[in-house]
Amino acid sequence: MIRVLPYGMLPLAPILVLALTAASVLLLVSLFRKSGREAGILALVGTLMAGAITIRFLQLGLFLRRVSGALVLDRFALLFSLLFLATAAVTILASISFVIGEGKDLGEYFVLILTSVLGMILMASSENLLVIFLGLEILSLSLYTLAGFTRDREKSVEAALKYFLLGAFSTAFILYGVALLYGATRSIDLQGIVRVFSVPLDAAIDSRAFVGMGLVLVGFAFKVGAVPFHFWIPDVYQGAPTPVAGFMAAGTKTAALAMILRVFLVGFQGPRVVASWVSILTLLAIATMTVGNVVALAQTNIKRMLAYSSVAHAGYLMVGVIVSSDRGSRQGALSAIAYYLAGYIFMNLGAFTVVSLLGRRAAEEEEGYSLYDYSGLARRQPVLAALMTAFMLSLTGIPPMAGFLGKFFLFRAAVDGRFYLLAIVGVLNSVIGACYYLRVVVHMYMKEASTAEPGPTLTVSETLSLAACLFFTLYLGLLPRGFLEMARSLL
Repeated sequence: MIRVLPYGMLPLAPILVLALTAASVLLLVSLFRKSGREAGILALVGTLMAGAITIRFLQLGLFLRRVSGALVLDRFALLFSLLFLATAAVTILASISFVIGEGKDLGEYFVLILTSVLGMILMASSENLLVIFLGLEILSLSLYTLAGFTRDREKSVEAALKYFLLGAFSTAFILYGVALLYGATRSIDLQGIVRVFSVPLDAAIDSRAFVGMGLVLVGFAFKVGAVPFHFWIPDVYQGAPTPVAGFMAAGTKTAALAMILRVFLVGFQGPRVVASWVSILTLLAIATMTVGNVVALAQTNIKRMLAYSSVAHAGYLMVGVIVSSDRGSRQGALSAIAYYLAGYIFMNLGAFTVVSLLGRRAAEEEEGYSLYDYSGLARRQPVLAALMTAFMLSLTGIPPMAGFLGKFFLFRAAVDGRFYLLAIVGVLNSVIGACYYLRVVVHMYMKEASTAEPGPTLTVSETLSLAACLFFTLYLGLLPRGFLEMARSLL
């Protein structure tokens, strides 16, 4: 039985717990000079509490339709909130030793992680364009700071500056698009916008509405990392601290997909409107899959390779968005997107965690992040080599890993929806992707070691982070039915 609460604070509990945890961590940091470990533990506890409350609300069917016309805490929002919280929990575990190892012991790092998640939840939980924009800005401002967190490194500062400038540019597109949509529809609420778009084919629609929709689409394409709006990704991922790069690749992409699904499937509906954005997204998806995979082949820096890999995965996910435009295929496409994102979060964070451990944290340039530094890793660090192999196989799409079924469900949804071209291009690009993912495995097991230096020693938090990533990567691949059934029932 679903209990819809139009007002009241109870359904806001996960958001309030996160906000209170962020404030508590900030207070802890201000009172104690060296508090990185304690701040990380407190942030992790708050994140897990918010996750437990979210799961309980899903079990009870406790949802909130509106808060002053801005928030919609429905099944969709709660499911994506779980994905955001899982991303944050794994990132926090992987980052505790990193923050302490930097020699600064700055607990503010974890405050920024928590505020980022708050922004993500707002993006997925609103049908008001200004509230979505507010969530996007909260997320973006936190990530700008995180990208330049190691401010004594030139590449980190460069990454933060590039991300800030290009992020501000894309934000201007979104805001100007919202202004045009308001001018054409007299509403910034998605329910008001859809009433203007959902008119008969022979009825006139204000041209400003189409221009506004196009500008919003450009801004969203930047956030998800679609070609040709992807140029910031490799430089930012390379310069940012490695745990932050993993968090951006997993969390930002998930939040951007949630935002796109909410806006396009609720607000941008109607025969002519859907046909317009489907044709544009089809071109973007094909270009994103192809460019991401082809350029990744040429990379010898492991972080840049994973950055272009994330571009390619954005293309795969856009296939699901396109298929969901067909109401008959929508449920299957949405559940496929949710499953793909769940698997991608854990295999991607796992790969970035291994890269963070193997990279030399004091390095400025390529040292420690070159593909050739992975040569002979199986003999120096067999456990880390095995973990990296599992994550690379999952990103490739080889069973029984989650990545295989994620791509299978997406491409099957495309075939069921008669989007045959997208399915064919997706499969061909998966074959291309296998070349650079498996190249890492070849270097680890079949090449001579480039260095005799011993590998890193794993801390408890890093071990837990990697164990969680491996467990869910295998669990989703071997036992997918439970998550798929939950996703279908919620979406």
